[in-house]
Amino acid sequence: MTGPQLDHLVYAVPDLAAGVAAFTERTGVRPVPGGSHPGGTANHLVRFGPTAYLEIIGPDPEASARPRAFGLENLTAPRLAAWAVRPDDIDKSVRQARERGHDPGDVRPLSRRTPAGALLEWRLTRREDPAAVRPVPFLIDWGGTPHPAASADLPLVSLISFSAVHTEPDALRRDLAALDLRLDVSPGPEPALRAVIDTPLGPVTLR
Repeated sequence: MTGPQLDHLVYAVPDLAAGVAAFTERTGVRPVPGGSHPGGTANHLVRFGPTAYLEIIGPDPEASARPRAFGLENLTAPRLAAWAVRPDDIDKSVRQARERGHDPGDVRPLSRRTPAGALLEWRLTRREDPAAVRPVPFLIDWGGTPHPAASADLPLVSLISFSAVHTEPDALRRDLAALDLRLDVSPGPEPALRAVIDTPLGPVTLR
C-alpha cells in the first residue's frame, strides 16, 4: 500500500467476547479492551506497530440496541469489514478526492472512553454505505489525542500483507487513486478485504 498511512483495520464480530476469544485461540495473542463508543459498539485492540492497529469491534455488551456500524446489525460471522488511513491533512484530502470523482463523506467528530476513563477524540469521514465490506478506506485524524497503537499495553503482531477483492477492480483502483492510495486488488464475485498477520502460532488470515 502507498499513499496516506494505514491507521487501522476493522474486524467486525457479531459477539465481542466470542470474537475476542476466537481471535486469541487462533493467534495466541489476547487483544486488549479499547473502550465503548456512543453508537453502541465496543472494541478490543492489537497493534501492528507504533502507528497502526487491528480493531476488533462488536456490539457493546452494556448497550441495549444492536448497532448498525460496519454491518453489525445483521452480522452473523466475523468479517474484515473496513479500514482507515491517516492523511497529513484530512480536510485537504476530502477536497482533493471530491475533485477527482470520489466522495469520502463529511468529516465528523467521534470519541470513546478507555476502560481507565480517558476520553479519546478524533475526526473521521463518514458516509451512508449499506455495503457489508467497504474496500475504500475512511480517513481519520487523531488531532492531539495520542494514537492508540502508541500504547505499549497493546500486544504486538505483524501485518504481513493487506489486499482487496472486488467485482470491478478498475473502479476500486480509481476510488483509491482519488485518495492517493494504491492497493493490491484482484477480481472476485463480491467485495472483500484480506489481511495476513504473523502471530506466535504462525500466519493467520483475516477476511
